[in-house]
Amino acid sequence: MDRRKKEISRRGVLLAAGAAIALTALAQPAQAVTITRKVSPGPEEPGRRADLAEQAIVQRHVRTLWGRPQMRLGTLVWPGSLLDQSFARWCYWWQAHLLDCAVDAAYRAGTPERIDRVVAIARGIRTRNLTGWTNRYYDDMSWLVLALERADRLLGVRFGDAVGELRAGLIEGWNPDVGAVPWRSGDEYYNTPAIGPTGIAMARSGELSRAGQLADFLHTRLRDTASGLVLDGVHEPGGRVERTVHTYCQGVAIGLETELALRTGESHHRRRVADLVAAAGDRLTDAGVIVAASGDDSGLFMGILARYLAEAALSLGDTTAANIVHASAQAAWKHRAEVDGLPLFGVDWTRPVTVPAHPETFPQFTHSSAASSANLSSDLSVQLSGWMLLEADHQLTAAGR
Repeated sequence: MDRRKKEISRRGVLLAAGAAIALTALAQPAQAVTITRKVSPGPEEPGRRADLAEQAIVQRHVRTLWGRPQMRLGTLVWPGSLLDQSFARWCYWWQAHLLDCAVDAAYRAGTPERIDRVVAIARGIRTRNLTGWTNRYYDDMSWLVLALERADRLLGVRFGDAVGELRAGLIEGWNPDVGAVPWRSGDEYYNTPAIGPTGIAMARSGELSRAGQLADFLHTRLRDTASGLVLDGVHEPGGRVERTVHTYCQGVAIGLETELALRTGESHHRRRVADLVAAAGDRLTDAGVIVAASGDDSGLFMGILARYLAEAALSLGDTTAANIVHASAQAAWKHRAEVDGLPLFGVDWTRPVTVPAHPETFPQFTHSSAASSANLSSDLSVQLSGWMLLEADHQLTAAGR
C-alpha cells in the first residue's frame, strides 16, 4: 500500500503544486555519491552500530520543513532533488517511524541534540499533515500515537494532547459489529496493519478490553491455522480474506499479544506470542535472518517485525525472538555498503549490497526488479528498517538478552 502521493487536502494540493512549479526549474539531478563495500567489520558494539545507522539517516534524509528550523522531516529518497526536499510528496506513516527511531536513539543516549530532533520531527509531522495530528487512515494514526506515547513515557517529551487526539480518532473508528477498526475511515477492509498497532496503542492506554478484542480478531479471523501466520485482512461484510503474508503483520500481532500478556497476566496471550514467534522463525527467516520485502512501503516491514520481536524478548524472555533479532542485525551489518563511512542497508539482509559499476553515482533504477537484484535502495523506508533493527539489537544486548 504505497500512499506517498495520496491523502493531501485541497490546501496541500495547492501547496504541493506551487512547490513543484517553483522548484522544477531549480531541481538538480541527484548528487554524486561514492558507494563502497566495507570489508572490515566496523564497530562490534551494537550501540555504536545503531549510532552510525542514526547518523546515516540524519545526514542523508533529515531536513528542515519549508525553511523552519524547529521543524524537520525525512526525505523519502536519497539522493533527492530539491523537489524531493520540499516535501511535496507526503507519507505520514514513514515519518511516524522516523520519529519512533529518533525516540529509540534518544532513549539509548539522551543528548540534547537527540531530544531536540524528536521534538522537531513531531512538529514537522503536525505541520506537514496540514489537518492536525489525525488523518483518515487508522494504521497511520496508530503508528504516530505509538511514537508519541513512547516519547512521553521514555523521554518526558509531550506534545499537548496529541496522544489523546489520536487515541480518540482510533476509538471513533471502532466498529462494534465487527469488533475491530478498518484500514481507513469509511472502508470495509479490516486488516492486520491497522488492527495490530491500534491494539498495541489501546493496550498501552489501558483500553484492555478493546485491545483484547483486536487480538482475538487477529487470532480467530486472520490466523492461518496451517502456517500459524497472520494474514493481511478481511473484507466485511462477506468475510473474504486476503491471504497475503507480510513480515510486519506478524510483528504487530506479536507486539499486541506481548502487551496483553504483560498487562493481563493471562497465559493464552503468552502462548500466542510463542506460537507466532515460532511460526515467523520457521517460515519468514532465512538461516535465522528476517526475509526481505522490497522498497517503497514494504521497506519498513522487516524492521517492524524486528522491533516487536525485541519487545517479546525483553518483556517475556522469548529467546527465539532475541536470536532472530541478533542474527538479522549481524547479517544486515555484514552485508551493508557504505557512503562516507556510514552504512547503507539493502532490502535483503541476507546478501551484500551490490556496488554499482560507477560507484560515484547512485543508480536511478527504472524497474523494481533491477533494484531488487542489486539489493540497493534509495528509499527512507529501507534505511529506517536497518536503523530500527540495530536499535532493537542494542536494546537486547544492553538487557543481556
